[in-house]
Amino acid sequence: MALIGARARPGKTALARRLAGHLARGLVMVLVVTSLSFVIIRNIPGDPIAARYEKLVEQGMSPDQAERATAVLYGFMPQGTVWEQYTDYMAGLLTLDLGQSLSTPGAEVTDMLASAATWTVVPVLAGTLLSFLLGVTMGVYAAIRRSGRLGDLLSISGSLLHGVPQYVLALLLGAVFTTLWPVLPSSGTADIMIEPGLTAEYLGSLAQHAVLPVLTYALASYGGWILAMKSSVVTVLGDDFILAAELRGLSRGTVFRYVARNAILPLFTILALSLGLLFGGAIFIERIFTYPGLGLLLFDSIANRDYPLMGGAFLLITVATVVANIVADLLYSVIDPRVRSGEESA
Repeated sequence: MALIGARARPGKTALARRLAGHLARGLVMVLVVTSLSFVIIRNIPGDPIAARYEKLVEQGMSPDQAERATAVLYGFMPQGTVWEQYTDYMAGLLTLDLGQSLSTPGAEVTDMLASAATWTVVPVLAGTLLSFLLGVTMGVYAAIRRSGRLGDLLSISGSLLHGVPQYVLALLLGAVFTTLWPVLPSSGTADIMIEPGLTAEYLGSLAQHAVLPVLTYALASYGGWILAMKSSVVTVLGDDFILAAELRGLSRGTVFRYVARNAILPLFTILALSLGLLFGGAIFIERIFTYPGLGLLLFDSIANRDYPLMGGAFLLITVATVVANIVADLLYSVIDPRVRSGEESA
């Protein structure tokens, strides 16, 4: 028992060191990206006052009325030099104070991001996990039947979907299921005529409105999963240990489990990373379906030159990507015995 405990401690210590190293590098990455985004955002052509002024004039206000309105709306804009604004912004990060939105006076950026992220997380998770499970399964069949029609058909479908941009898939799905065959809502999160609450009617409306975004996420990444899994399975099938297992007379099912387990390991890292990156890609899908998530919020903040909101959105996307990277590495070290043994020997 003492020997078992002695063996377990080095592995836990190595895992703790690995986690601490990832957290340190992640913190540096977040600070660097936040600083760069702060500078880049404030060098975008135009400014929030001019953007709101032009919008008010387009809505029918006279130039004088629009000028007075923007003076009232933006009277609280950050003052001082860019360096002073930067130091104030970085100091606010310590208390998660990202300031107020310029396009929605009085609204805290943190609250707006938290509300929008809620509508992004569920479709992204559902679509990505659905495509992962389906793509991995079909990728195995495509590899095993790669010399037959089924394998060719699966590979072709994966290649075609992998080459289609997300926004094109969103437009096609919207045209098919809201225009040609109008069975799904085209925008929003729920029917405005239904009172929000934990009722079957409202929850059903939420699910119905989420179908198109989830389906778009799933189809957009399905092609990549099936091609990656097929390539990984074909590579593993050529390894020496598979040949050794077959020569030892192991059953086909046992050999298949060895192949599937080793082939899927690299994909777990890609899965975790893709979840973080999809938060940034949501801007196209949510814009098309008017889904009030982080992507649509980022799009509107860019259009309105809302500096605090843009910075907060970029910060959240960066943090999500860094966290996904850490989770991917730790997950890989947990599920792959070779990595664990390397940590223990270190």
